Amino acid sequence: MALPKHASPLERIWHYTYLALCVAIFVFLMAPILIVIPLSFNAEPYFTFTEKMLKFDPEGYSTRWYDLLLTFGMQTPEAPRDGSWWADAWANSQWIRAAKNSIIIGFFSTILATALGTLAALGLSRPEMPYRRAIMAILISPMIVPIIITATGMFFFYSATGLANSYFGIVLAHATLGIPFVIITVTATLVGFDHSLTRAAASLGADPRVTFFKITMPLILPGVISGALFAFVTSFDEVVVVLLVAAHDQQTIPRQMWNGIREQISPAILSVATILVIFSVLLLATVEILRRRSEKLRGLSPA
Repeated sequence: MALPKHASPLERIWHYTYLALCVAIFVFLMAPILIVIPLSFNAEPYFTFTEKMLKFDPEGYSTRWYDLLLTFGMQTPEAPRDGSWWADAWANSQWIRAAKNSIIIGFFSTILATALGTLAALGLSRPEMPYRRAIMAILISPMIVPIIITATGMFFFYSATGLANSYFGIVLAHATLGIPFVIITVTATLVGFDHSLTRAAASLGADPRVTFFKITMPLILPGVISGALFAFVTSFDEVVVVLLVAAHDQQTIPRQMWNGIREQISPAILSVATILVIFSVLLLATVEILRRRSEKLRGLSPA
């Protein structure tokens, strides 16, 4: 916002100081994230900018580490890149296997977290719900309690029940971590929900199922999708629970990155980080679009 013409010198100094502080904070927060993007194209196996990179020499840049994401773990990485080569990469590449596990686990945990979180939010939004505050605190506790404590409790519980070292146990664990995000986003959407619409539908003879799918669900759908996206990102990015609950061969992308950092540092990790940054930006853009659509549906902003 531009300064008014009648602003005093002190106000002008504070205005530009405030802008400088905002820029400094933005750079401080974004620099560690953005720095990995050019480093992922380093032609040398280093985590620093080489002399050729600083001089913008094309020889200093390479996509070799992105290629390594496909070839690492393959039986015949040097073979011609035909159908059999891609079949070998799909079956044996460790990074592709980790990506498949992350997507599958994230998908099913998101479905479970979205269903349970939406139902919980609908119940907690009712004024006649007893002990709403206490139940809400319990349901969002996995988001508040340190993850190592939650993961340790899951490890002992799942080990006793036989769910440890299984994909079903990982899905349940990640769904538990994703439910609080769904509850919060759906509850925020229900704050401006007009319950007279459901009462009108009931007075016209609609049963609760028809009322939910025809009236309630379309209005809260942006919030449900936003919560589902947050739940998926939580599952896709989680590593502590996977380290404790999953078996050694149940690798996800964060666990594969952890193993790479611990055993052999490779710029291929920066390539994965770059892909995840782009993926996160697209998800955040989607959430923002859904938020604006939700506000328009509730009449909180002009169309």
